[in-house]
Amino acid sequence: MAADQAGMPALPWDKPRRRRPAREPLTRERIVEAAIKILDRDGLDAVSTRKIAEDLGTGSASLYAHVSSRDELIELMVDRIAGEIEVPEPEPEHWQDQLRDYARHAQQVWAAHADIVRTSLATIPTGPGRLRVVEGLLAIMKAAGFSDQVAGWGVDRLQIYIDADTYEGWLFAAKVKQGFDVQEYLTSIREYYRRLPADRFPIVSGLADGITGDGERRFEFGLDLLIAGLAAQLER
Repeated sequence: MAADQAGMPALPWDKPRRRRPAREPLTRERIVEAAIKILDRDGLDAVSTRKIAEDLGTGSASLYAHVSSRDELIELMVDRIAGEIEVPEPEPEHWQDQLRDYARHAQQVWAAHADIVRTSLATIPTGPGRLRVVEGLLAIMKAAGFSDQVAGWGVDRLQIYIDADTYEGWLFAAKVKQGFDVQEYLTSIREYYRRLPADRFPIVSGLADGITGDGERRFEFGLDLLIAGLAAQLER
């Protein structure tokens, strides 16, 4: 019969057992969070089940119990990031300012997550995060008095403008990381335009300084054009 070990000192040759911390259960939420961390660090192309599994300390196969494919994972990432975007409550008399504020804020959110914004191009929102944003924007447009079609197309064109501008900014940022000097590039382009044959390109050569410019001012200019176009539709 084994002796009762209660109250007995540890034997000299017994080594203390290491207690392993309890592994956090694998969930879809943890997978998406890990994927976004990789995205922010290395860009969208670097997001893979292998890297996500390594970061979570598990095997790639275990991820597919929660996410069926990389395409689904990317949709979940986009929807999660869209959840960071704030849409103001409709104020009909301030609809133009509300759309401007939204556009600036949305651009900042997307720009903070590498090149994920390119995945929202040529896709239709289906997840709750993106649908919440669309619902909020449509509410602003409808409260201002826009028809269903103009509201729908107006929101669509605004989103595409934000996505495209943000993606272009990321492309330049990626080049900068590789040693690309943006200012030097723009200066060389201006000089090139000035040297163009004036008889063939009189306007381009004469507007060398005006065609290239600050990214933020260009974004605001495009936003003004969109808002003015919508306002013209509303007046009709």
